[in-house]
Amino acid sequence: MAQQLRVIKRRISSVKSTQKITRAMELIASSRIIKAQQRVSAARPYAEEMRRLMGTVAKKAGNIDHPLLKERDEIRRVGTVVITADRGLAGAYNSNVIRLAERDLQAHGKEYMLFLAGKKAVNYFKFRDYDCEHSWTGMSDRPKIEDAREVARAAAEAFSKGEVDEVRLVYTRYESAMTQRPVKVQLLPLPKDEFTSEEEPSRGPQPSYVFEPEPEEILDALLPRYLEGTVLQGMLEASASEHAARRRAMKAATDNAEELIDNLTRVYNQARQAEITTEIMEVVGGAEALTGAAIQEA
Repeated sequence: MAQQLRVIKRRISSVKSTQKITRAMELIASSRIIKAQQRVSAARPYAEEMRRLMGTVAKKAGNIDHPLLKERDEIRRVGTVVITADRGLAGAYNSNVIRLAERDLQAHGKEYMLFLAGKKAVNYFKFRDYDCEHSWTGMSDRPKIEDAREVARAAAEAFSKGEVDEVRLVYTRYESAMTQRPVKVQLLPLPKDEFTSEEEPSRGPQPSYVFEPEPEEILDALLPRYLEGTVLQGMLEASASEHAARRRAMKAATDNAEELIDNLTRVYNQARQAEITTEIMEVVGGAEALTGAAIQEA
């Protein structure tokens, strides 16, 4: 009985230590998600303004002919940019986005080229013997424009050289602190319709633009920047989603540890009570035996 009590007590101590870790990680994730949300909100106006600016320039440029906009007659090889985290303990965050990317690869059955951002994606696809020609790690926590530029440049070069006919971006879209959804979007060729669609004429005087250099040259400079901004937006939303998923996972782990501690404490108290009752009965039994022996001697 004493050995059983020591085992239960050690387990309660171990669970309490784990609970302290999960609670600390929950608080850290809660503090980081606020900054991650602010970065996502700050990046969205940039993407919208960049799209509007390219639409304005595209109307003046006339015929748009750029390698990043050129659609292929046949899709033979697909490039997939997968954005995951460098760390785990975030529930199903990493597995959901990896599963979406892998299903997409298997559904089309075409040749592929992977661009992996995040240690979890790199480890997963390498372990399953996928060809991982491009991979990056150490950028999931606080992605920067330099990180997005590196990923976008690798994808753009592969597309421009004809190594891939289409590039897709798979990441986790941040919708709210409770909702994050893995999504797949077309990255290359860039959606030309977004830049050339006619806007509804607004009332009042219209601005007149003078371009220097020519609109075609400006568009050549803007398109790579737009591609980098799209990749950065995906990384920022993935980072916010990671922190939100980790906070939920750590909160659930902390709550489960609390419940387990309560159950173990109840078992410990019951075992301790049984041990005390047994000791009392042994004392009473011994006293009765001594009393009976004294009576017989008398």
